[in-house]
Amino acid sequence: MVQKEEHMLKFYLTFSINLLPLNFLYSQDTTTVIEKDTLENIPTIINIDQENIIYPGKPLIMSLILPGSGQYYNKSPIWKVASFLGIELGSIVAWNYFKNEAERIRKENQTFADQNWSLENWVMNRFDIPTHVHETYSWTNFPALTKLNGTHDITLIISGDLANDLNLTRVSSDSLEIHPEWFYSGDIVEVRDRHFYENIGKYDQFLGGWKDARNSWYWEEKDVGDSIEIVIKTPLKQSFIDQRYLTNQLLNAAKYSITALMFNHVISGVESVWSSQRSARKDIKQTYLKPKLNLVYNPKNKNGIGGLQFSLFF
Repeated sequence: MVQKEEHMLKFYLTFSINLLPLNFLYSQDTTTVIEKDTLENIPTIINIDQENIIYPGKPLIMSLILPGSGQYYNKSPIWKVASFLGIELGSIVAWNYFKNEAERIRKENQTFADQNWSLENWVMNRFDIPTHVHETYSWTNFPALTKLNGTHDITLIISGDLANDLNLTRVSSDSLEIHPEWFYSGDIVEVRDRHFYENIGKYDQFLGGWKDARNSWYWEEKDVGDSIEIVIKTPLKQSFIDQRYLTNQLLNAAKYSITALMFNHVISGVESVWSSQRSARKDIKQTYLKPKLNLVYNPKNKNGIGGLQFSLFF
């Protein structure tokens, strides 16, 4: 009997059919065992080494805080880390430069306007019409130049005896059209705020306040899309307009720098997640069992066969 069992054991150990690799993929691992009721299941063990799995949450948060740090955590190439950090630093430096430069030019331009635009010139040129003519057009051909009130105004502060007489501290510059004597009282001064500097550079009605308006004013046509309008300028006003335009361009550049900064954070975060997932898929190591169809040895069976075992990894 012992000799028979040894014979069957050798038969079992040498009988193994190796299956060809499967050409299709499955969504899980399966082991199917066909055997007699008296034989316990023999499990197929699949080991997955998860030591190198990188979860995407950490590099994502790191990249959102500091672009490039997530790539460093993922051990990405140094050029990728340097690229995101470089864009971050470059955007911050550019934003700081454009913002400060815009502020510097704005202050210089306001100083320029303070030196070359005055309420006195504005009132005087309204009531003492300049005789300068440009291309057959005189000052009186433009209604905006012949009155102090219009679509926009300047806030005036009243003080001294005039404030006591009027019981007012602030009035609109429109009032000077009817009461120019208020200006000559010496108790009125204009408020030079953001609206003031915008008005004197944008609207024709304030052109008379520029120092060179009396002898150097001129008009030109401007294409506004669906029509042509006439714009009245002086050399000093044009210089003021040019500097305001430069200030706005610098402020726009500062905004673009902030936009680039924000996109750099988002793109770095997205790339760090994608890179970590791709790396994780490569780094996961699995120990595979080759597909086999084996006879199961059962010493209690007189033939020594307890069934068939079919193992399949997918």
